[in-house]
Amino acid sequence: MSRSHVFALLLMAAATAQAADKLKSGTFDPPRMAPQITQKTAGGQEFALDKYRGKVVVLEFGYTSCADVCPVSLALLKQARERLGTMGDKLQVVFVTVDPQRDTAPKLKAYLEQFDKSFIGLTGTEEQMASIRKAYGISATKKMVEGSKTEYTMGHSSYLYFIDPQGRLRALMPFGRPADDIVHDVTLLAKGQ
Repeated sequence: MSRSHVFALLLMAAATAQAADKLKSGTFDPPRMAPQITQKTAGGQEFALDKYRGKVVVLEFGYTSCADVCPVSLALLKQARERLGTMGDKLQVVFVTVDPQRDTAPKLKAYLEQFDKSFIGLTGTEEQMASIRKAYGISATKKMVEGSKTEYTMGHSSYLYFIDPQGRLRALMPFGRPADDIVHDVTLLAKGQ
């Protein structure tokens, strides 16, 4: 093998290794501290985001009546947690409702337990939840179902926020990315990259 071939192979190997060390999500550059969240969980415990330092926290904003995006994202997060094996303990999923009117604590708790009992659900008053959404730049709008005066859906932003073990916002993953991308990013963040 010629020197130029060896050099080309070394360059490709270095580029591949560098790509493997990059997050698959869009990144916050530079990283910044995640806005603090203090709220009651769907299980009735006090929640403070900063108490989860040392773990990778993935925030998802959604609602229990969501027919497609939210359950798909939660299923992917469940798969990712399972694929992480023993490293799954380094991941904490927090689901923040955008529909506190319907998402009571018992309803939210039961919904999340269908996916993974370790997932934490946050609900509260409309004002409390609007404050959290605003801090994270999440939009949520009520859309009335045609022909109904009471039924509605919620249009909302569909991203996963990745918060590193130091409590910094590091990545924003759009809806529909595979569980392997979540595993990749959680692994890198848990290792301090």
